[in-house]
Amino acid sequence: MHGEQQHYDVLVIGSGAAGLTVALNLPASLRVAVLAKAISAEGSTFYAQGGVAAVLDAHDSVESHIADTLNAGAGLCHADAVRFTVEHSREAIQWLIEQGVAFTGEPGDEQHHDYHLTREGGHSHRRVIHAADATGRAIETTLLDRARARGNITLHDNHIAIDLITSTKLGRGDNRVLGAYVLDRKRGKVEVLRARSVVLATGGASKVYLYTSNPDISTGDGIAMAWRAGCRVANMEFNQFHPTCLYHPKAKSFLITEAIRGEGGRLLLPDGSRFMERFDPRGELAPRDIVARAIDHEIKRLGVECVYLDISHRPAEFIQNHFPTVYARCLEFGIDITREPIPVVPAAHYTCGGVMVDLNGRTDITGLYAAGEVTFTGLHGANRLASNSLLECLVFGRAAALDITARLPDLPPVDALPAWDESRVTDSDEEVVVSHNWEELRRFMWDYVGIVRTDKRLQRAKRRVDLLCSEIHEYYGNFRVTNDLLELRNLVQVADLIIRSAMARKESRGLHYTLDYPHIAAGEPQDTILVPDNSPLH
Repeated sequence: MHGEQQHYDVLVIGSGAAGLTVALNLPASLRVAVLAKAISAEGSTFYAQGGVAAVLDAHDSVESHIADTLNAGAGLCHADAVRFTVEHSREAIQWLIEQGVAFTGEPGDEQHHDYHLTREGGHSHRRVIHAADATGRAIETTLLDRARARGNITLHDNHIAIDLITSTKLGRGDNRVLGAYVLDRKRGKVEVLRARSVVLATGGASKVYLYTSNPDISTGDGIAMAWRAGCRVANMEFNQFHPTCLYHPKAKSFLITEAIRGEGGRLLLPDGSRFMERFDPRGELAPRDIVARAIDHEIKRLGVECVYLDISHRPAEFIQNHFPTVYARCLEFGIDITREPIPVVPAAHYTCGGVMVDLNGRTDITGLYAAGEVTFTGLHGANRLASNSLLECLVFGRAAALDITARLPDLPPVDALPAWDESRVTDSDEEVVVSHNWEELRRFMWDYVGIVRTDKRLQRAKRRVDLLCSEIHEYYGNFRVTNDLLELRNLVQVADLIIRSAMARKESRGLHYTLDYPHIAAGEPQDTILVPDNSPLH
């Protein structure tokens, strides 16, 4: 397909809740492509256990949800983004129900008129609507079925975007996105996908860390591509670590849902004693950053490998009904959660910063939009409130679709673009370089840029990431692209953005905690905004 180029009205890079919400809210008259890096369902949405936060209960209010979000965000939330998201929460849930998502009802309510709402850390009300403990799976599979049934949407599995194509890169000067170079992972061929508008919905970058709750594909691709294309990124120092990931040598990144603590789960040291009250009066229901830091502190203080989460004091039937996924998964590893505690460690979970967008999902480049975890909308501030993430995907996905629909008539079709040039590269005989650099990156990010930071640790990390950047740049210039190389290139870029952002913040706030500046700085809180050299704003 070297000479052949595919042309679409809208190219959506990413097939999770954000990407599919965009695609399904675009008019059926538009030709839409949705790229999935692996199979379409693979991604953070599919694995999201908790649910979607929304104001659905008569005793709850928009103002209360806004207050909880602002409180969790430690002074850095943008009030307009928070209000916009929360005010659209009910219609987002209504849309999911119309698409066919089967949320869990109250016991005995066969008609599902009353949905069961759970409460998670940081929320003052029960407002998290869910489908048992596999909400993401219910949303992802339903939206995928809808997309497959639409004649105007083409799903491309096993396609990884390499880079955005912009008019600026081609010397055309009007700062517009024109499409993307994309690697078909099955055939090993690079394709040119032209599009009048492009949406980044690629998720977060937690794979930059050694321990993560995320699937393997969370490698920050969209953030890195947008940065290389000239977009600003913000608040990359705020990486949320989920306090409770299953600790087992064979259990790769299995999350133990926050709702277990919401329903009375207790955190225990190896000797069986509780410890959360020493760190926060809210105990196990303190916000995630406090819980994660407390666990990290105890693990390091005692030199142990994990702590334990115990729900076994609740009735077995209650546990099996409320947490069937966790119950079944733990049983596979020989852990019966109705009778014994679950070994847990914190793990990188959510990227609060990302590509800067406005309330319509627009980036700094004309025609380029972004939605979901890849973005910085201002909703999450310095710490994301539980279950606001899927909500953000839905609200901003819809907003982006509406804005694209309104503006697309003014964007002319894209003429033929330069083909991908492989004339000067060879197949690599040094795959070990990629795998070694991958391991080294994730280890030093965990050790030096993890839950607790210091200036010295960050300086060490910066020296290492600079070296990796130059090694990978040279490697990328000489060899044919592979999936592993592209992901590593993106991860190293994102790691550099995280380190630079962390070095710039001389305070501890929300998810960014440094021993050198343990307090919140005086004065007006500031976002950390990084501007690339090729930004149109220069």
